[in-house]
Amino acid sequence: MTIKQDALARQLTPKAIVEELDRYIVGQKAAKRAVAIALRNRWRRQQVPENLRDEIAPKNIIMIGPTGVGKTEIARRLAKLARAPFLKVEASKFTEVGYVGRDVESMVRDLAEISVKLVKDEEKERVAHRAKEAAEERILDLLLPPAPRQHGFSARPGDADPASGGVLDTPDPQAATREKLRGLLRGGKLDDRTVEVDVSEGQNPMVEIFSAAGVEQMGLGGMKDLFGHMKRTKRRKVRVPEALDLLAKDEAEKLIDQDAVTREAISRAENAGIIFIDEIDKVAGSGAGGGHGPDVSREGVQRDLLPIVEGSTVTTKYGPVKTDHVLFIAAGAFHVAKPSDLIPELQGRFPIRVELESLSGDDFVRILTQPENALTKQYMALLATEGVKISYDDGAVAEIARLAAVVNDRSQNIGARRLHTVMERLLDELSFEASDIGPQEIRITAAYVQEKLAGVIQNEDLSKYIL
Repeated sequence: MTIKQDALARQLTPKAIVEELDRYIVGQKAAKRAVAIALRNRWRRQQVPENLRDEIAPKNIIMIGPTGVGKTEIARRLAKLARAPFLKVEASKFTEVGYVGRDVESMVRDLAEISVKLVKDEEKERVAHRAKEAAEERILDLLLPPAPRQHGFSARPGDADPASGGVLDTPDPQAATREKLRGLLRGGKLDDRTVEVDVSEGQNPMVEIFSAAGVEQMGLGGMKDLFGHMKRTKRRKVRVPEALDLLAKDEAEKLIDQDAVTREAISRAENAGIIFIDEIDKVAGSGAGGGHGPDVSREGVQRDLLPIVEGSTVTTKYGPVKTDHVLFIAAGAFHVAKPSDLIPELQGRFPIRVELESLSGDDFVRILTQPENALTKQYMALLATEGVKISYDDGAVAEIARLAAVVNDRSQNIGARRLHTVMERLLDELSFEASDIGPQEIRITAAYVQEKLAGVIQNEDLSKYIL
């Protein structure tokens, strides 16, 4: 853990974590407390004596609750808050070893990829100023190529004078011109100029034919080294602003120590990584079937998951990754299966269980108004781009929440996702005409909501609307 990471973790007390989660997620206090304690325990583990540190395993969590109540959002916000590598997977997408499909170890390889990108982006931000300066110099070289050296010496001030043995103090007209160009460049006066730049190509197409799993299982972890010397550049003709951006990225890559990035990324994946396993109930046995049919494969997926969750070493193209201290958060609705239908060994690796509550109409009102990313605020911002300013009165918000709750009761309960359906239908006509009606202010009232959504309650089949 870097000094910066440690300082951040020190500030994230359980209360501070819950307060931050409250800004985006309504209710679910028990789940928020559980993840806040789990995250804080990671920092606490780093402070204990080293001989005990490796013995302290993370307390993995299983969230039980219907869809749309905030399970995924809690885990995602937690990872963003801690700046930790985060991966969401669906247990139902994995297959038992020996079957065609993704194996469970791929989640660790994906986590390593995410961790490397996270650390690399942080390093690029750290060297951004130096990279921009280097890119600027390269642009100036293209706009004003350096004067050729003649007779083995240069006429630049400060260079050795072969005739007198001293140094030249003659003003360099090219240097003055270069500084004038620099001023024009920074002032945006050269934005319409076009230059040709050489930039590195991102991916070697020869490597792309292999899947991530295929490369590692074939023992070709060194393939990156094999093709490293074949890194190609491509010449592009672009305007100066785009050239600056491309060259800054290219220079940032050169300034970053790739080996150090990999080491830090592996360490962060191992000690701060969070893997969210959704739909864990889909691989749980239903308690019937006697071990026949698809239940056999489900149990096989559970048994393949077990060593990953317990702690094992997975080979990735960046090196081995240990999962002993990765935090696993599993979630499922458990409408048919029960948590007790999971194999006992897997149950034991998720000692903390929290039940998330179904959302009521009052919860919908809070979801529509309180979070910083509330749906009502999102639509206000979207339509404001067309000059249409919309506002909602309290009656409108209450009516939207009531209708969403009614539809959830009458049809499939999809939790807060129903609000997306209702809001999209409510503002469908306005969203279509906003670019033509010109700047104006529109007040959304309860009567407006009832008028626009009158047919929604009657038609319970909302499948054609965005969920």
